[in-house]
Amino acid sequence: MSSAPKGYWIGHVTVDDPQAYQAYRAANAAAFAKYDGKFLVRGGDQEVVEGTLRPRAVVIEFPSLQAAQDCYASPEYQAALALRQPVSIADLCIVEGWSG
Repeated sequence: MSSAPKGYWIGHVTVDDPQAYQAYRAANAAAFAKYDGKFLVRGGDQEVVEGTLRPRAVVIEFPSLQAAQDCYASPEYQAALALRQPVSIADLCIVEGWSG
């Protein structure tokens, strides 16, 4: 019996003000805890081998696609997002995982 696929946020971010970005990182913790978001990738070293990506890669796993969507729309995350947007640029998608 296979379980429902997980949901993921996949983001590529350019941080213009690293010090101010720390406020966003502190604020987003409440939303990720509430929706069981787990960082799989959080800005580690990366090598772009095709195309063009922003300097910071982030992958967050959620128990379901619905949880990933609900987290983004939540008041907790929207408050954190208001802190991030003035100090960074992001490309972000919410995607359903593959259940194989």
